[in-house]
Amino acid sequence: MMETQQVEVNEYHEHIKTLFDDGYEMMVDLTAVDWFRKKEPRFEVVVNLLSLSKNERKMIKVNIDDETLSIPSITDIYPGANFYEREVYDMFGIIFENHPELTRILMPDDWIGHPLRKDYGSGRIPVQFKNAPKVD
Repeated sequence: MMETQQVEVNEYHEHIKTLFDDGYEMMVDLTAVDWFRKKEPRFEVVVNLLSLSKNERKMIKVNIDDETLSIPSITDIYPGANFYEREVYDMFGIIFENHPELTRILMPDDWIGHPLRKDYGSGRIPVQFKNAPKVD
């Protein structure tokens, strides 16, 4: 069973540090959710932690202010969070304060926008197959 904890942004870093000190030695996942038109604030960061010694999991949820889109980085506690935070930054535009190198990881550096936001245009590129008949 996984316990879920809702934490405020200003308490997030200290809360994660406390859980690490309490034996949650592994960060399993860090991602974001876009609740576009479902709830406010719109964005939420979700972190899953694992304690191998206790055989317990915790899910930490943090609502992100729509104005600042900012949350502290936890790379100083879990170095493996580096790439997860970069992915969330790249796909959702959430800024991780004090991140060692917050740059795009999946999209080209000059890409405009954040593709996993629910208001991001889907675009359309037709798929072309070799020797396929043209369809109008």
